[in-house]
Amino acid sequence: MNPHAFSAAEQAAVYRAIAERRDMRHFSPGTLSDEQLQRLLQAAHCAPSVGLMQPWRFIRITQPTLRQRLGELVEEERLRTAEALGERGNAFMQLKVEGINECAELLVAALMEGREAHVFGRRTLPEMDLASLACAIQNLWLAARVEGLGLGWVSLFDPQAVAELLGLPPGAKAVAILCLGPVPAFYAQPMLVEQGWIEPRPLHELLFTDRWGSSG
Repeated sequence: MNPHAFSAAEQAAVYRAIAERRDMRHFSPGTLSDEQLQRLLQAAHCAPSVGLMQPWRFIRITQPTLRQRLGELVEEERLRTAEALGERGNAFMQLKVEGINECAELLVAALMEGREAHVFGRRTLPEMDLASLACAIQNLWLAARVEGLGLGWVSLFDPQAVAELLGLPPGAKAVAILCLGPVPAFYAQPMLVEQGWIEPRPLHELLFTDRWGSSG
């Protein structure tokens, strides 16, 4: 027996949270206590990061005017995306892509400025700062699911426009608008699957042995 392993019940809970995490777009009325929000953000802050650079920065949006403007920026990009999708544009416009006006808490996740000074682990893979931020968001996502809360990652926006709106310093970059809060229900499958937009591929099609494309 592995002495470092969690109990069977704890393992089941972890795997359940992973399996039932969803990118949520539909939210219910409600609030988060300050203690709960801090607990979730601390979970995000526990994420691994290349060279322990901790490149994540979270901006909590509390002003209604800022929330409204972020929603407008997302809508502008939604229209541009629909145009870029061509014949699938009309179908895309039927999808709900954000819950900015309904969620209890709105956060913007950004990469810090001055990232070029961090070379450890990034000399050949500078994008590892983005990977580190993504790990922090995933931690937040799983912690939210454990507490019965939904989180939706919105990426439909112009990063420069968000940077100007929120006063990001030169070199910093907005990566995600995060909608967080109570939800009426969690989707049984990813929403894009339920809406018939796409079908996920099984793991065995994405797993190779020794060389690209080889199934072993």
